[in-house]
Amino acid sequence: MANATMKPLQVGLLGIGTVGLGTWTVLRRNEEEITRRAGRPIRITWIADMAQARAREVTRGAEINLTADAKAVLAHPDIDIVVELIGGIEPARSFILQAITNGKHVVTANKALLARHGNEIFAAAHAKGVMVAFEGAVAGGIPIIKALREGLTANRIEWIAGIINGTSNFILSEMRAKGASFDAVLEEAQARGYAEADPTFDIQGIDAAHKLTIMSAIAFGVPMQFDKAYTEGIAQLTQADIRYAEELGYRIKLLGITRRTASGIELRVHPTLIPAKRLIANVEGVMNAVLVKGDAVGPTMYYGAGAGAEPTASAVIADLVDVTRMHTADPEHRVPHLAFQPDQLSDLAVLPIGEVATSYYLRMRVLDRPGVLADITRILADRDISIDAMSQKEPPEGEDQTDIIMLTHRTIEKFVVDAIAKIEALSTVRDKVVRIRLEELN
Repeated sequence: MANATMKPLQVGLLGIGTVGLGTWTVLRRNEEEITRRAGRPIRITWIADMAQARAREVTRGAEINLTADAKAVLAHPDIDIVVELIGGIEPARSFILQAITNGKHVVTANKALLARHGNEIFAAAHAKGVMVAFEGAVAGGIPIIKALREGLTANRIEWIAGIINGTSNFILSEMRAKGASFDAVLEEAQARGYAEADPTFDIQGIDAAHKLTIMSAIAFGVPMQFDKAYTEGIAQLTQADIRYAEELGYRIKLLGITRRTASGIELRVHPTLIPAKRLIANVEGVMNAVLVKGDAVGPTMYYGAGAGAEPTASAVIADLVDVTRMHTADPEHRVPHLAFQPDQLSDLAVLPIGEVATSYYLRMRVLDRPGVLADITRILADRDISIDAMSQKEPPEGEDQTDIIMLTHRTIEKFVVDAIAKIEALSTVRDKVVRIRLEELN
């Protein structure tokens, strides 16, 4: 039986915004259950937040120390664990490094910080013998970090493909369901609070690349390499391509893909055609889903809320429980931050996007003349690009232009880029060629 009379583990919370408040609420609501699981109570005893009036309001009636000065929490001798939920790079990075220097364990949901500075943070924590836990940093409440680090530890992980940004998934779902334009749906997403006033990180794939960088490091035992991630967003996607993809039996999703190949690791975020019959193709709205392929287990899928106060709090508190259970353990016997022992990380390089092999959806606006198709297929054939499926639309009444859509077999990206340049140079091709990558995920 858990000894509830044991001295509580004391937590200092940096930031009581959306996720901070969710963590505070869930920890108090499920206090008895969490104590029974952790073996001792876990209490937030200090909160640092610049917005003192709000912090006082939301914690009213609780015995709590409030401060506007994070350093007071970082240096407090009674604090065992620091939870960083302020987000952004600075001052979060300095705060976390200071907490580590002071011998405190850290729980964070800060994916941008870990993707960019995780190597430095984990090295500092390893040297000091403290833990940095970060389940909340990827896919909100879905326990994907735990699955990769512990549940799938027997497997050689082959690839991961994830819908890991709810805002962009909501936009693509709505564009498909309502036939609306990207701009119209983005406005709706902002009105509903799903998209920030400045949605750049979400719609350009940067947020997804942060999360993918973290998962890739854990899956393959490599350092964080966010600067090598290829990112392409969804702002260029049109209604026409969503419709054509559908006709061919595919859905377009913004996917984060990381794959181990003989020549290196793929690390890429971009709109992707996926067969409509795949489970992950049917993940709609702001939900997240991650598909992981292991050699022993085969494909496994993790689905749930990728953001929000309580879903993310669920992950943050699970980390708190983990640290509580493990903090007395000899550091050598804890689960390593990146799943592999720190001195066993691999230096497998990240492949440049030009070297990646995948299939493609190509849409070309052409003059409706004899010989046009022959010219295009010859350019593709010269580069060993074979066609899997093709559809040519009837030109509308009285017009002399039409769309040709092709799906290719797997080929190397640089050959496709080269072919597209040659196709666009044809006098019969009227517009830029639309190219979207395609993954069967089988």
